[in-house]
Amino acid sequence: MGEVNLITPITEEKVRSLEAGDKVLLSGTVYTARDAAHKRMVEALDRGEEPPFEIEGNAIYYVGPCPAKPGQVIGSAGPTTSYRMDPFAPRLIKEGLRIMIGKGERNAEVIDTMKIKGAVYLGAIGGAAALISKCIKEAKIIAYDDLGTEAVRRLVVEKLPLICVIDSKGNNLYKRD
Repeated sequence: MGEVNLITPITEEKVRSLEAGDKVLLSGTVYTARDAAHKRMVEALDRGEEPPFEIEGNAIYYVGPCPAKPGQVIGSAGPTTSYRMDPFAPRLIKEGLRIMIGKGERNAEVIDTMKIKGAVYLGAIGGAAALISKCIKEAKIIAYDDLGTEAVRRLVVEKLPLICVIDSKGNNLYKRD
């Protein structure tokens, strides 16, 4: 277990080099989406339409940030519970999603798809929303603005502190003895 600096977009090879327990400092573009946005993206893919952003090689942060106060880029931006995205995550992983960021456990189908396709699940620190928001340098709604705080945003992050909770081999910090 070490400390790894990652910059998005990320390759499958780089993702497969991560191990559960690695500390990750993530920089680059990250997209936000919660369950309602995931549902819309999967429905769009099922209709043969393009999603609101290039999924291949990218990261999705499960967050519904608070509105920004004057002079801020974004309000508090803590992770939401990830299992709500489990019905949709395998499809997005199959489209090339490499990183999912949230909190809490994932189901077996998500983990199996991660192992096959080369994706990881990174944990953000719950209760540290103000700290996390300081790592977000830009935020812009790019899709589904009718969803309010759950709209899809493009974030530019700098050294966002995360931990590799489930790696692409299926090693899972929640399941270790």
